[in-house]
Amino acid sequence: MTAIIKLNQIHSALENIDVISHIEDGFIQYSKGNVVVPPVAELLFENPPGDTHIKYGYIKNEPYYCIKIASGFYQNSKLGISSSQGLMLLFSQKTGEPAAILLDEGRLTDIRTAAAGAVAARYFAPKEVKAIGILGTGIQGRRQLEYLQKVRPCKKVMIWDIDPTNAILYKKELGNRYDIEFAATPAQIAKNCNLIITTTPSQKPLLTGSDIRSGTHITAVGSDTPEKQELESCILKIADIVVADSLPQSETRGEIFRAVNDGKIEREKIVELGRAVSDKTLQRTDEKQITVADLTGVAVQDIKIASAVYSAVKNEEK
Repeated sequence: MTAIIKLNQIHSALENIDVISHIEDGFIQYSKGNVVVPPVAELLFENPPGDTHIKYGYIKNEPYYCIKIASGFYQNSKLGISSSQGLMLLFSQKTGEPAAILLDEGRLTDIRTAAAGAVAARYFAPKEVKAIGILGTGIQGRRQLEYLQKVRPCKKVMIWDIDPTNAILYKKELGNRYDIEFAATPAQIAKNCNLIITTTPSQKPLLTGSDIRSGTHITAVGSDTPEKQELESCILKIADIVVADSLPQSETRGEIFRAVNDGKIEREKIVELGRAVSDKTLQRTDEKQITVADLTGVAVQDIKIASAVYSAVKNEEK
C-alpha cells in the first residue's frame, strides 16, 4: 500500500535526520558514478513569473527511485502562500510499485538545497567567518542561514533584497537570533562579508568581480535555469576554486554555464562537489582563496532526503 506522508509527518521525521550528512553522501555517490540522473525537465511561466522543475533518478543498489516536482512562483507572497510548492514520489527499484507520496509542499526541496549550501561551506568557506551575507531574503535566504549554523556558526549577518519590505520582514522574524544589518547594495554585502549566499531569481548579475574581496566564499543557489544569473562571469574567472554540484547540469544552467558561454572560464577548472568532498587536495587550503560553489540542484538530493524521511516515518509507525 502506498504511504501518503503529510507535511506534519515530514516535519516530525526531519527532527531525527542528519540531513547534511545524507546530502553529502548523495553528492559523493553522484560523483562516483553510482547515480542515474537524467536531464532536468522544466516549465517556465511568464504570467505570473515562475518555474517548475521535474527531477528524477536513482542511486544504484538502494531501495527506491524518486520523482520530484517542485515549483517557484515568486509572486505567491502577495497571495499569502509560499513561493515553493511541490511533492516527491518514491517507487521501489525492484518492482516499480509506488512506495510513498510525500506531500511536502516544496519544503524538502528548500531543506535539501540549504543542506547542500552547508556541505559547500564545510569544505570551501573560510574557517573564520566574519559575517554572512544573504542576497535574497525569501525562503532560501532563511534556510541557508539556518543550515550554515551547523557548519560555520556566525551570528553577524548582512542582508539585501530587491524589495526592502522583504528584508525588513526577514529581520523582524530572525532578528532575535542574529545580529542583522541591512545593506543598501549587493556590493556592500561583498565589502563586509566573507561568506556570501545568493538566493534570488535575478536574470542579471548582482555582484561584480571588483566587488569580491580576497578570502571570500560564495554559494550561488538562485541561478537554476539558463536565463538566471546572480554573479558576473568574471567572478568565476578570478576565483581560485569553482565547484559545481553537477558538471552535466552546469552545461545548461547556472553561473558556470553563463561564465563558460562568456569565455571567462574553462571547464577544466571546475571541480564537482562530490569529488571535492572526497579529496582534501581539491578543498580550500588558504584563507585568502576566493571560492565559488554553483548549486543548480541535483536529483540525488531529492532521492536522499525523500528516502530518509520515508524510512523515519516507517520507523515511527512501528
